[in-house]
Amino acid sequence: MLAFVRHRPVRARAVVLGDCSSSAIMLFAACKPRLVTRYSTFLFHRMRWESDEDVNPSEALNWAKHFARLEHDLDELIFRLFGTAEEQLRAWTREGAFVTGEELAAAGLAQLMEIG
Repeated sequence: MLAFVRHRPVRARAVVLGDCSSSAIMLFAACKPRLVTRYSTFLFHRMRWESDEDVNPSEALNWAKHFARLEHDLDELIFRLFGTAEEQLRAWTREGAFVTGEELAAAGLAQLMEIG
């Protein structure tokens, strides 16, 4: 979806009324305008990796290197998509922060819409 929104002649508008977290934040960041309410909640967090399978040490080492690069690249993509407030985004991600729609709007990353 992210590639479609960014590389097709589409004007995608994001509206978050409830929760938006994890990789959904990338799609939200790719849209303009980005509309939120005071009831909207965003969870910014570091990537998580789990495996239900037994992994041998060399495979685990290779995955750890890949995972570190992937995590860095995806974080950088989110920062580029939002286009502003990079330090605030980095802090929220580092902290695993729940952020309200009002806080996102105050950081200049979305527009606050009133719903009643």
